[in-house]
Amino acid sequence: MITIREMLESREKEILHPNAQLSCKTRGRLVQEKECDIRTCYQRDRDRILHSKSFRRLKHKTQVFFSPAGDHYRTRLTHTLEVSQIARTIGRALYLNEDLIEAIALGHDIGHTPFGHSGERVLDAIVPGGFSHNKQSLRVVDKLEKGGKGLNLTWEVRDGILKHSKGRGEIKLSGNKKSLPATLEGKVVRIADIIAYINHDLDDAIRAGIIASNDIPWRFVRFLGCSHSERIHSMVTDVVRESKRCETTDIALSDEMTEILHDLREFLFDVVYESPMVQEGFDGAWKIIEELYFRFLEDERLFEREIGPVNTYDRERIVSDFVAGMTDRYALDLYKRVFLPRPWVKV
Repeated sequence: MITIREMLESREKEILHPNAQLSCKTRGRLVQEKECDIRTCYQRDRDRILHSKSFRRLKHKTQVFFSPAGDHYRTRLTHTLEVSQIARTIGRALYLNEDLIEAIALGHDIGHTPFGHSGERVLDAIVPGGFSHNKQSLRVVDKLEKGGKGLNLTWEVRDGILKHSKGRGEIKLSGNKKSLPATLEGKVVRIADIIAYINHDLDDAIRAGIIASNDIPWRFVRFLGCSHSERIHSMVTDVVRESKRCETTDIALSDEMTEILHDLREFLFDVVYESPMVQEGFDGAWKIIEELYFRFLEDERLFEREIGPVNTYDRERIVSDFVAGMTDRYALDLYKRVFLPRPWVKV
């Protein structure tokens, strides 16, 4: 008797674009396992990520603004959900595999540090061999989740997670194949990540009073629109139109949109990311992460109490994993417990 999963796989063959990644054509998992009767392999990956502890911790990790007082600033979790929504919209319009897109999108930042990119920069500076959140995200799903067993995700999801970002590098979806996702679905998440953070960081900067709406250069307003939703619509429409123009052999941006995205991102670096208001909080974040990292390397009693039995083998890696997995508030509370004197009270 045919299973529901097999029916879904058959439907993919009928509906999806010829260049879409089919679930039945996956390169497989790190460890082979029995297929589910109901869900496709990418649906299972999405569910495993969604139910993981690392995913839940994203709600208490900074996106841009460190411990904001308002309720409506983005966190690493809401960023992830916005990336997923934008990517699925693009994928649906291009008849790509939405389940694969969603799994990559939900997992792409699962290894991010506390305190946003400031946390990533300090760990990259002090951890032997450096640190990057995309590699850490892959390490989380491969080795750290489920008590060290990992989530055993498919090759295509793992590839998309690893290659979802190039930092402040050039915005393009073609070129060196080794640095780009192997699937069109992975490329969709890569551009959706850029679209999401450029727009919501601009929106949060206006909310925080760092800039006003009329501070946005007129060329961006004229090309993209006046509102948050208009800007996202313009960018998504450009991706869909240009990708269809090349018959979805690749995920593409027009030259004009590529230039606009690059320049708008540089505008954000100049007036938001590197502004005194944003940097003030992250100077303290740098100190917190650096001091916690080295204290755990030196203090065996603290290591054993907070992490577990002392293991001298690859201790830097263990401490790096532990610090990177912290939420903002856990890092702050732990720092207070470790470094700040407790008041003495006479009973």
